[in-house]
Amino acid sequence: MTHVSIKELTKVYPGSRVPSLDRLSLEIPSGELTALLGPSGCGKTTTMKMIAGLLEPTSGDVTFDGRSVLRDKPEDRGVVMVFQNYLLFPYMSVADNVGFGLKMRKIDPAEIKRRVGEMLDLVKLPDLGDRKPSALSGGQQQRVALARALIVQPNVLLLDEPLSNLDAHLRFEMRDLIRSLQQEMGITTIFVTHDQEEAVVLADRVALILDGQMKQYDRADVFYKRPVDEATARFFGGHNFIPGTSDGETFDCALGRVALPEGAALGRGKLTFRPENVRIGASTNGENTLQATIVDVIYLGTQTRLKLRVGETEVEAVVNPNEIESYRAGDELTIHMPKSTLWVI
Repeated sequence: MTHVSIKELTKVYPGSRVPSLDRLSLEIPSGELTALLGPSGCGKTTTMKMIAGLLEPTSGDVTFDGRSVLRDKPEDRGVVMVFQNYLLFPYMSVADNVGFGLKMRKIDPAEIKRRVGEMLDLVKLPDLGDRKPSALSGGQQQRVALARALIVQPNVLLLDEPLSNLDAHLRFEMRDLIRSLQQEMGITTIFVTHDQEEAVVLADRVALILDGQMKQYDRADVFYKRPVDEATARFFGGHNFIPGTSDGETFDCALGRVALPEGAALGRGKLTFRPENVRIGASTNGENTLQATIVDVIYLGTQTRLKLRVGETEVEAVVNPNEIESYRAGDELTIHMPKSTLWVI
């Protein structure tokens, strides 16, 4: 297992004055799975290519277990990168694709055959070794690409948008497979994604990168409970941002005086609470209870999104459809926000 340290990593492409990646610093513990999350063009894949040695940084450093790898050739870093379009050799069988890295290392053919068989079992493709990639589905091709990467037992595994080419049900299946294989083999893994749900499901920790800069690096649940700013909260589905002033215990704003959890920020800021944390009905002690008018009801299948007006302020809530099946736009109802779910940014 390998501890990866990224220190002030910066990349300015020729002809540009604006960094594609600006002073990124991350500590990725041995054996952890870390997500680089952000929209297209934010610097995620640039970061991954610099870790792999496919791109030279403008400044900064990448170390494995405390040793800089910037002078190492890509093939000497012990890094394997799986691209989103798989890059399987079309003229080779599945087994030959999976064993290709071992063949390049001049491993004994009998040993290659044994290890390929074990790896195909691991990725749940035990009987497809003789097929060509063109005879496989997208999900099967992704499994082959993953097996080809894992069989060489890399120090660091890099996955570039590994699930973006798969349809919905295959993405769920591959998420489980990637996570189980990574935990079983204990390989330090970094994957790039623009999908916050994918990052939350797969990663031990998430690095959110926006406009080339890291906004927040934390466990997935912290992004929902304690985002560092409004941009971060919105990226993770936040909708309610009410300006006002905090004294550490209460927040004065257009909703009135709202009780805050212990440790809330002081001074001017924005009160934020996630739509799914709005409750229908009054709280048991009357705390943070408000009267609201329904502006719109949007049925989402397993959830219903409510657009509400509290005084002159609009608030969004996501609730169980059974709770409000008799309500319509224009109706009034009582809501409350448990203070433990509030956050001041």
